[in-house]
Amino acid sequence: MLILAIESSCDETAAAVVRDGREILSSIISSQIELHKPYGGVVPEIASREHLDKIEPIVSEALRKADVTLDGIDAVAVTQGPGLIGSLLVGVCYAKALAFGRGLPIIGVNHIEGHFYSVVFENPLIEFPALALIVSGGHTNLFYVPEEAKYKVVSRTRDDAAGEAFDKVAKMIGLGYPGGPEIEKLALEGNAKAVKFTRPKISDGRPDFSFSGLKTAVLKHLKANGTSGSKADLAASFQHAVVSQLVDTTSKVARELHPKNLIVAGGVACNLALRGSAENLARNLSIPVYFPSKHLSTDNAAMIAAAAYPKLLRGETAPLSMTADVTLRLQNFENEDLRGSKVQYRL
Repeated sequence: MLILAIESSCDETAAAVVRDGREILSSIISSQIELHKPYGGVVPEIASREHLDKIEPIVSEALRKADVTLDGIDAVAVTQGPGLIGSLLVGVCYAKALAFGRGLPIIGVNHIEGHFYSVVFENPLIEFPALALIVSGGHTNLFYVPEEAKYKVVSRTRDDAAGEAFDKVAKMIGLGYPGGPEIEKLALEGNAKAVKFTRPKISDGRPDFSFSGLKTAVLKHLKANGTSGSKADLAASFQHAVVSQLVDTTSKVARELHPKNLIVAGGVACNLALRGSAENLARNLSIPVYFPSKHLSTDNAAMIAAAAYPKLLRGETAPLSMTADVTLRLQNFENEDLRGSKVQYRL
């Protein structure tokens, strides 16, 4: 079964053709990094216009590379949300028009669920229950997944996403955009223990993340030390603070919920320090940890096809009245067993 998938939630225009949810026949991505680099972040209006220009040739290239025509496609999948409304609408409207014109079923996919499924191409089958840390420029969430298609948010960021914090701190210390790879590269030259950052305390005791205070601490350090301090030490210390918060919180939740599988996905999953710490955690827990490869960590359409495939098998197609939803959530069950845990969960 072939699914043509489209992803346009932020600043990548992507299309892919995937067979049976696990075999990538093509995956084409048009990045907008160079367009947004002068602004130090994504400009929504520029992103939307670029999607309009690129979506037709990107879809055509995905079909050509997969060596199929629309006659061979069984369904169309598209990111419905969350994301930037203008960017989402380009993909959703194009996918709906294509599905209507060809008489194909259409599947709306939650972008975060796409990241969860990004690990299926290069890893063994996911074991349930699973614990999934989804970390990117727009999202930082920890999901408990007791079985396929059931998700429970057990931790989330109270303010900035981890990837956003990387971008903003990189800008503070004069590095380029996107900030994650720049900080990771500079951190290799620094001492992660040189600057001690205080761990944020969540007043209600929930196992959530917070990175706003860490950004402020970096800014205060720069004001106090000017350019005399080591940027490499600062980058390494900041990266260590982010990674340790992500992994320590994941560890706390994992020891309460006893998952059989740990998944770390999203753009920040490219970070080698995060991967190393997550691997150590998984070894201590005696469970496997799955990561997507680098080209599947950032936004792509193959992961959207992978998430759409089990929905298609279950008959969960969308009506043509479907539209983009920037507030689309990936929490769809309440589990009484979680309430008895010592960890306080957002219910």
